[in-house]
Amino acid sequence: MSGAAGEPRIDHDLVWVIEDSAEDAEAIQRALSRTHPHLTLEFTDRGTGVVERLTETARRPGLVLLDLSMPGLSGSAVLRAIRSRPELDEVAVVVFTSSTEPTEVDATYAAGADSYIYKPVNFDLFRTVLKGAVDYWQRKAKDGGDGPAGQPPS
Repeated sequence: MSGAAGEPRIDHDLVWVIEDSAEDAEAIQRALSRTHPHLTLEFTDRGTGVVERLTETARRPGLVLLDLSMPGLSGSAVLRAIRSRPELDEVAVVVFTSSTEPTEVDATYAAGADSYIYKPVNFDLFRTVLKGAVDYWQRKAKDGGDGPAGQPPS
């Protein structure tokens, strides 16, 4: 966790999930409760107000799981809004979506996503992929931002 007294801090055991599908939100909850029972998950089904909440809260999530296809404010717009705020640079944003459209993947990375992960339909694979993503970002935060498992990038 970071931040001086009174300043917002990053909590790497807090994950915000922005997902409009109740079924996908339930699958994320089930998967992470099995693989990462220590995590605190906060869910919202819309992008509206997310950036404001992130900037106003004293306890910021270490990870945001963001769906792209949402009614109203899209996941892409939320991502751009998060990345436009320098005070949110330490928050990792992982796009977790059902789209595999190459142009969408490229645009998402160009907008500042830390990762782009396709949601598998099979629950066991869904859980495995989600576990790998959360493990990676938690390890990266713990190891000070170096490459996987704290190894410098080659």
